Amino acid sequence: MADIVLGIATSHSPMLNTNPEIWPQHVARDLKNGSLWAWDGKPHTYEEMVAMTDPKIEAELTADAWKTKHEANQRGIAELSRILAEVNPDVIVAVGDDQKELFHDDNMPGFLVYWGDTIWNKNKDHSRMPPDIALAAWGNEFDEEREFPSQGDLGLHIIKTAVGDKFDVAHSKVLPNDKGEGHAFGFVRRRLLDGKPTPIVPIVQNTFYEPNQPLPERCFEFGASVRGAIDSWDSDLKVCVLASGGLSHFVVDENLDRGVIKALGEKDHEHLKTLPTELLNAGNSEIRNWITMSAMVQDKDMKLVEYVPCYRSPASTGGGWAFAYWD
Repeated sequence: MADIVLGIATSHSPMLNTNPEIWPQHVARDLKNGSLWAWDGKPHTYEEMVAMTDPKIEAELTADAWKTKHEANQRGIAELSRILAEVNPDVIVAVGDDQKELFHDDNMPGFLVYWGDTIWNKNKDHSRMPPDIALAAWGNEFDEEREFPSQGDLGLHIIKTAVGDKFDVAHSKVLPNDKGEGHAFGFVRRRLLDGKPTPIVPIVQNTFYEPNQPLPERCFEFGASVRGAIDSWDSDLKVCVLASGGLSHFVVDENLDRGVIKALGEKDHEHLKTLPTELLNAGNSEIRNWITMSAMVQDKDMKLVEYVPCYRSPASTGGGWAFAYWD
């Protein structure tokens, strides 16, 4: 049977792909965002967030502080990349989300498993992106479009196992509209694997968009189903399971982040399964991906590489970026 040899969880963000000199450009988007979801579980304007934020974070908004945090983020990414190269899994089962890159209001699956034999990484149209997002795109794609192997037989086995476990999981053997993989998977491909053609089985969860976001408890149960599928897969390949996304953003919520990290470290699955859904909106919603993956590594211990709360404005905007592994 297949063996899960490694678990990985990584944040992904334009902030991680841009030098701190660019971070003020990200703030320009914050200023236009009328729904900054805060630690009270409600959306606010930028001005409202400034009024709610402790002025002490001004100390976090200096060039030196940003440089230090940027370096910590890059160390986290480099360490996960090193560990992946050292363990050298045969296949990666990656849980990420889609932000209307592939799936839209005409069809937004709660859980989807890709089971094609190959998958494309394609360049996005940078001219249609805000300048700061275009500068960060290198971290999700390559200079040229590239076709990578997937692991269709494992993807199909995960689907069939999930159906047997009473999950009405969606599936895809080709990506819609001739598009390439989304940023959650492109980041792994580019920043952690640096183009190494390790097959990836993408699992897409709708973390962002109402009304069918899976409950945290359901995410954990689905992760347990995926674990069961890997355990019963008739193969001797080494498997890495991986979560891409999170933690809190676009408003930094250190209490939420540290609670999640503590629960992961202590295997407090009840905490994870009962996280208030009002706190899991916008970028915070990607914590669901960590919850799903955590159910696949219940027999392993988490090692936190870095947790870096990166404030980029006096409105507490930015992200709580985290990098961890289980072996």
